[in-house]
Amino acid sequence: MSSTQWKPNTTVAAIIERDGRFLMVREQTDDGVRLNQPAGHLEYGETLLQAVVREAREETAHTFTPRALVGIYLADKTGSDITYLRFAFCGDAGAHDPAQRLDDGILAAEWLSADEIMASAALWRSPLVGRCLQDYLAGQRASLDLIHHHLPG
Repeated sequence: MSSTQWKPNTTVAAIIERDGRFLMVREQTDDGVRLNQPAGHLEYGETLLQAVVREAREETAHTFTPRALVGIYLADKTGSDITYLRFAFCGDAGAHDPAQRLDDGILAAEWLSADEIMASAALWRSPLVGRCLQDYLAGQRASLDLIHHHLPG
């Protein structure tokens, strides 16, 4: 690791279930096409909840209403000195805008069953895809009241 100060990359992910299926994205990455929950990086000045709502919209063209925190995950990217700190939220998909262009790199947003997702482990963006889904299916939920933001303005 370099001599500069190490900081984890803060990310958010949306676990969105409807009628027993989960809204997932197929994305083009440096490692090829990968499967992920709608997810991305926290941007300067936004709250975790604003970030997950934004990322879900940008990657799926669906609005998203977070209902609970499923978990907080720390994971190193294999073969690098990058660490991700992921906050996974579950909630509801709202309106879909079919005219909205999806984020760069997103090939498709699709509804998959838990079995289809678990059977696609070789395509996961990271092992956190499966872990977040397993925690969600096990009923792991924490109140959004646990999250406090102290941002200026």
